[in-house]
Amino acid sequence: MKPGAKAATNSTVISNMQIWSLLVAVLLAMPAAAQYVPPPVPEAPEPRAPTKEVAALESLAWLEGCWRGTAGSREFREHWLPLRGGMLIGVSQTVTQDTIQGYEYLRLEARADGVYYVAAPSGKAEAAFRLLEQTVDKAEGRNDMIFTFASPRPEFPQRIVYRRASEGWLYAT
Repeated sequence: MKPGAKAATNSTVISNMQIWSLLVAVLLAMPAAAQYVPPPVPEAPEPRAPTKEVAALESLAWLEGCWRGTAGSREFREHWLPLRGGMLIGVSQTVTQDTIQGYEYLRLEARADGVYYVAAPSGKAEAAFRLLEQTVDKAEGRNDMIFTFASPRPEFPQRIVYRRASEGWLYAT
């Protein structure tokens, strides 16, 4: 045997093995590719009628934006983000003579048993107030929308009332 002949034989064997491996891989992959069935495209869900809780929450979407006012020497601001994902998120701040008197993180959300006003006041535990009623005050030519929230807890406050005056004002008590 000539030197180098063995190396040529080994090289030829490796080359044949590579060809056979490639051929087997292609043959095995072909039936798998031929059998591939793409997943079904999900159908769009049927539009559902809004529940009364969602409709009630949507009736509060007018809160979006920044509200500010004064009561004596106190200045207050309340800022609400737009209704998204079934929730309005807000924050309020009360200031007297450039000193913070308090702040709250707020949210309005639809739950299975109604719409809730949830407040997390500065330094206190979160409190939830359920929407009891929506009424319209038409006295003296007004057309004010009134939203009354109540808490079963014996602590103050037990009620929160938001009034949207027909002139565009917000009254919160």
